[in-house]
Amino acid sequence: MAKVKTKFACTECGTESPKWMGKCPGCNEWNTMVEETETEVKAIVGRSELHRAKEKAQPIIHIESKKEPRILTGMAELNRVLGGGLVPGSLLLVGGDPGIGKSTLLLQTAYSLSNKGLKVLYVSGEESVRQTKLRADRLGALNDKLYVLCETNLETIEEAIAEVEPDFLVIDSIQTVYRPEIASAPGSVAQVRECTAHFMRISKVNGVATVLVGHVTKEGAIAGPRLLEHMVDCVLYFEGERHHTYRILRAVKNRFGSTNEIGIFDMAEEGLREVTNPSELFLSERPLGVSGSTVVASMEGTRPMLVELQALVAPTHFPSPRRMASGFDHHRMSLVIAVLEKRMGMLLQNQDAYLNVAGGVKLDEPAADLAAIVSLASSFKDAPTKPYDAIFGEVGLTGEVRAVSRAEQRVKEAHKLGFKRVILPETSMKGWQPPKDIQLIGVTTVAQALKAALE
Repeated sequence: MAKVKTKFACTECGTESPKWMGKCPGCNEWNTMVEETETEVKAIVGRSELHRAKEKAQPIIHIESKKEPRILTGMAELNRVLGGGLVPGSLLLVGGDPGIGKSTLLLQTAYSLSNKGLKVLYVSGEESVRQTKLRADRLGALNDKLYVLCETNLETIEEAIAEVEPDFLVIDSIQTVYRPEIASAPGSVAQVRECTAHFMRISKVNGVATVLVGHVTKEGAIAGPRLLEHMVDCVLYFEGERHHTYRILRAVKNRFGSTNEIGIFDMAEEGLREVTNPSELFLSERPLGVSGSTVVASMEGTRPMLVELQALVAPTHFPSPRRMASGFDHHRMSLVIAVLEKRMGMLLQNQDAYLNVAGGVKLDEPAADLAAIVSLASSFKDAPTKPYDAIFGEVGLTGEVRAVSRAEQRVKEAHKLGFKRVILPETSMKGWQPPKDIQLIGVTTVAQALKAALE
């Protein structure tokens, strides 16, 4: 007779313990340990299968190098983030806030692949087949090679996979799927871990490109054990502001490509539309000739992107001034404010300072430092910036402006959108030829940059 064991597992990180604890020793979160009951089964069969399937170790130079084939999804932005398309047999995890458009994106992708003659199985544990059909009618995603199943039982899903033999599989979502042998509720640590391992085995053995949709916590991380992100080949986050129509698809893990690329979509009535020129989108509502507004030429992977950076500096009556940043690193904001105070003599100790990247974009690279300094100085002096200037460069603690990578691509993007001048590090101007009808202003210090931008 099978032996029943009881253990406690953390819903945040998956740490297991034989007894309940108020604080998880793995992630230090409070009240996240939940009781799980599992049945201990004999491992004789598993060990025998392991011995039969065991491979011998071989020198790495004798292993044949083979480039992974790619399946183009029909959406250029998604192909960019994936590193060139879907890899057969890969396991992907897509996370995002509720209502952000994960199901819409995957249903459109499934339709594009079915149009190419591939069999697609869309398994939904949150919507009925009629609800999925209504969504497909709205998106125009109807094809006889697109199969839909409403099921949460892992065994039934496995039978459907064996019957359909799909080339592309979508599980929406992994938190709703359960394995009957496990006594835990769907969405628990044990269920998510075991079901993901099962889909990983199906994906690798049958060569099926599989996408798992994952719920997120209120902090924005994918719910469930951290082991979930380690098991899959690619982790994608679908981001965006609920009050804006555009969405950003970002890879945080990718075994088959770069994690620096992003894909940008616009949510319309007929579904998600690709944004081929994101710079034009983010600058469409930019006011001209106002203080505190600059345009920074940033890079997202290999894609140049122009974004508006806004600053507001206002007097405060409190002893401790506020420092708030949205879309910009708070620590780098404190750094550039300290440089303005020490190197430029601007008294900001009695001023509240706010930085905002318009459109909800996140600027993570140091190349945005110089634009942040110009925005803050412009708002502090109430001096309007020139409307057709683009700025980029890293700022050091001594007030020097350091070179950044891919200066040529940044300048060409500014030229394409009609900008007249680019303020950039002087050392970044070497080794390439800029366009003819755009002026480059090379600077080596913050003082030179502020003189060129505000005077």
